[in-house]
Amino acid sequence: MYDWRRLTPDERNQALQSRMLKGHPWHAPPHQDRGECAYHVSSSCYEHQPVLGLSPQRMAEYESHLLQSVAQASDELYAWSVLPNHYHLLLRTRNIHALLKVLGQLHGRTSHQWNGEENTRGRKVWHSAADRAMRSGRHFWATMNYVHHNPVHHRYCQRWQEWPYSSARLFLEEVGRKEAIRIWEDYPIRDYGKGWDDPDL
Repeated sequence: MYDWRRLTPDERNQALQSRMLKGHPWHAPPHQDRGECAYHVSSSCYEHQPVLGLSPQRMAEYESHLLQSVAQASDELYAWSVLPNHYHLLLRTRNIHALLKVLGQLHGRTSHQWNGEENTRGRKVWHSAADRAMRSGRHFWATMNYVHHNPVHHRYCQRWQEWPYSSARLFLEEVGRKEAIRIWEDYPIRDYGKGWDDPDL
């Protein structure tokens, strides 16, 4: 749905009809509660504008608030990465809806704060968060690699451990370089992320 503005009127209508028939929200990613399991949760600034990345201080503060919020509604946080215009989480929760509510509240608070700081009242800061349940161990570890590799993929740094707003350094310290390389090679990300908001994939 990120390409919505590039679609023709007919393509937009087809997309909406498809979501309606499946019982999904018209203009937001579907959220399927599968009980306690691991999820990849992601959210971005509206139109991918780097509002979050205005300054290193803002990014550090947001990372701290994000981790505090996630701790309220998840059982375990496995990985995270905060970038200038979006973030990724890999976590386990018993109630995805409760987690999304907490994230929505965080988005509301930060939108109000940042718009006040930048004198941009009324600006839309966040898209809704999207979630994807992990389907297998392979899916889990590929997601772990994807989350930690995301700053490199977007060319903010050359190595995982160089990005200060993620769990990559902790992960590398915990598993060691040799094991991290094995996980990277055994669970490649390939085209990970393409079609991520299609619940039928």
